[in-house]
Amino acid sequence: MESFYLIFDADDTLWENNIYFEEAFVHFCDYLAHSSLSPDQVRSVLDEVEIVNAKIHGYGSRNFARNLAQCFQHLAERDICERDLETVREYAYAILERTPEVIEGVEETLADLVRRHELALFTKGDPDEQKLKLDRSGLSRFFGHVGIVKEKHEQAYRDLTIGRNYSPERTWMIGNSPKSDINPALSAGLSAVYVPHPRTWSMEKEDVPERHPRLLTIERITELTRHF
Repeated sequence: MESFYLIFDADDTLWENNIYFEEAFVHFCDYLAHSSLSPDQVRSVLDEVEIVNAKIHGYGSRNFARNLAQCFQHLAERDICERDLETVREYAYAILERTPEVIEGVEETLADLVRRHELALFTKGDPDEQKLKLDRSGLSRFFGHVGIVKEKHEQAYRDLTIGRNYSPERTWMIGNSPKSDINPALSAGLSAVYVPHPRTWSMEKEDVPERHPRLLTIERITELTRHF
């Protein structure tokens, strides 16, 4: 079998992630207790805050704490004290204490693939937080390279493949996010495996090509061993 360079996304591809942010958001809405806005409407306001702040501060739990505090200041219908802001920040900081739940079948799949292919991890977010999650997951031993960037766009993939001397025709990006994993990798000339996750963050959703010669869609990550 031909050997490939297999690049894996981390959050919601190898381990659960967005469910913890969703739980924090539920606590936030309960504490905000807005008299007229639904959770979906509150979410829309928070999305606007996150879009602006992501360009400046990036992603991760600490930045999510900042976003929640700013959203609370914007929407609260009562006088705000520092204790209020500390409370909503704690909903995000609590995520840092979580040991990531590795998605079923991931460890066995990586153990099988690493015998035939070169595996790399490519993720975005806070470097310290992402490294901590990788260490806690117990999966670091499978990866010959770990890259953590502010954004995973087309140029980031080009830089990765050039820096690692990966030939594009033998390189596959594997992930759950159309915005960060699939579409930019295809634009960079790589192949991609789309593994949809039912709880993918709304800001990571985009349409993927219905038909593309370099795109494979699977339901579970365990299916990778059938193809590689």
